[in-house]
Amino acid sequence: MGQLLKDYLILIEMDKTYLLEEFKSEGIHKRKSQIILCHTSREVNEYLTSLKFRYNGKYNKIPHYVITKNGDVLNTLRNNKFSNIFEEEKINKNSIVISLENLGWLERKPLSSDYINWNKSIYKGEVFEKKWRDYFFWDFYSEQQMESLSELCKEICEDLEISKRCTGHNTKIEGIKNFEGIVSRSNFDTRFTDLSPAFDFEKFLKKIEHEQLS
Repeated sequence: MGQLLKDYLILIEMDKTYLLEEFKSEGIHKRKSQIILCHTSREVNEYLTSLKFRYNGKYNKIPHYVITKNGDVLNTLRNNKFSNIFEEEKINKNSIVISLENLGWLERKPLSSDYINWNKSIYKGEVFEKKWRDYFFWDFYSEQQMESLSELCKEICEDLEISKRCTGHNTKIEGIKNFEGIVSRSNFDTRFTDLSPAFDFEKFLKKIEHEQLS
């Protein structure tokens, strides 16, 4: 299962989906109408450690799934549970949250060809360039992530009877909390930058075979 999961030693291996020791949830709500896509804003090992130990193990903003850069799917919360990703409980109860390993927005490191993100993580790879919400450089989402994400979304939609419709973009939409289907956190408010412009919605739409929101 690799170095990534070593410290969490975990329970079950199902193809490329790993069921981790369960993290803190706020309760149970079986009826789901939305899948919310976001990203980790840090490397996955650091992200999992933060989920596990922040606030002395009482951190309560837990996604249901994390998808690593190499496409591994980590199941951190069971589908019938919810946490406090958003301030509004209705959104949390009605959603499945999937977080993609991604550093998010980047800045050039002074006197270097490298880039850094908000917590000074160094990024040496290729960047996606587009001015959006006051930032210019972005970490790429990997092909392996896109493949795993599309398969996971199709599986969740079928199992929980969630519509496969998707907003198809990352800009704010009024009333998005009432939309049934697949959305990104950036659809809720302009202060969010996930999913970033580096996410290829066109490719994702083709993979999940649905009609885009008009």
